[in-house]
Amino acid sequence: MTQLSKYFALSEMTVSQSAARRGLKNIPFGKQLDNLRSTAEKMDAIREMLGHPVLVSSGYRNAEVNALVGGSKTSAHMQGLSVDFTCPGYGNPLAVARAILASGIEFDQLIHEFGSWVHIGFAEPGKPSRRQLLTINKRGTQLGLL
Repeated sequence: MTQLSKYFALSEMTVSQSAARRGLKNIPFGKQLDNLRSTAEKMDAIREMLGHPVLVSSGYRNAEVNALVGGSKTSAHMQGLSVDFTCPGYGNPLAVARAILASGIEFDQLIHEFGSWVHIGFAEPGKPSRRQLLTINKRGTQLGLL
């Protein structure tokens, strides 16, 4: 098992049930792998702040896997810069998103998605973080954490 950071292994940060069902490889190389290491280290800070294990449902996605799951054509997942996750030991996804916001942890994008998970994206090294807050639900995309 390749460990990316204190709490996160490469296998958890590249997990994709959709890719596995189709027999697709989802392996980052080069810059994407470097970004994923940095992302895992930032997720360590989130895990420590929450005080409970973080369950990753989607981290890195190569272009083929991203298309398969219907991801945005500009998804930060393809760069190894974002993670979809839950933290049941802490609370529901909205509580987790609000805790991250209150913590001062730097992020580019924080999304409460469908009441089911948190998406966090990090800025590329050397670029400023937007600290964009969004909620996505059946009504669409709205500004803020709802």
